[in-house]
Amino acid sequence: MHEIEPFYNWRHLYNAEEDQQSPFFGIEHSEFEFSNTVYNYYIHPQWDEFGSRTLYLKVLFVDYELNYAIIELIGEWNDAVENDIMQLKRSVIDLLIQEKIYKFILVTENVLNFHSSDSEYYKEWSEDTEDDGGWVVAINMPEQTKYDFYKSHIDWYITFMDNDNWRTYQPDIFFQWVDNRMLRLKE
Repeated sequence: MHEIEPFYNWRHLYNAEEDQQSPFFGIEHSEFEFSNTVYNYYIHPQWDEFGSRTLYLKVLFVDYELNYAIIELIGEWNDAVENDIMQLKRSVIDLLIQEKIYKFILVTENVLNFHSSDSEYYKEWSEDTEDDGGWVVAINMPEQTKYDFYKSHIDWYITFMDNDNWRTYQPDIFFQWVDNRMLRLKE
């Protein structure tokens, strides 16, 4: 797992550590010191902590004019024991919503599994964004993880999509691809 880096081809366009509105402004990462783990496996030091011991993220891109964020996740999404959704909502999402971010693209291809609890924070996230036309979309979630989200009815609040080519897009094109599909779903 230590070789899985957050997507880095947009770093010349956006860097959360340099964005004064970002929850991760001013964070410095080591390229050589591996200290965070998932399942006792070290992960790459470029992943950001947000209060969970099993799930890490990287804010890949934020557009404050179009009100969206692209966030990549890695690890185990564990609401049952770690209450990861509460940590994510309070430590990252609420701060982005304060900055008028209402559309969230979560790249979830490295979310290895999901343990559910209740859906209150998902419902809150949905309510916090829906009046502004917002949404939450998970991209490329592994089938077994997606199954657990469906089983817990979290799909009422998160839309699941697949796009194996998302890395070839610029962030604005990727956002438009997702946004167009969300518009069609709401028709």
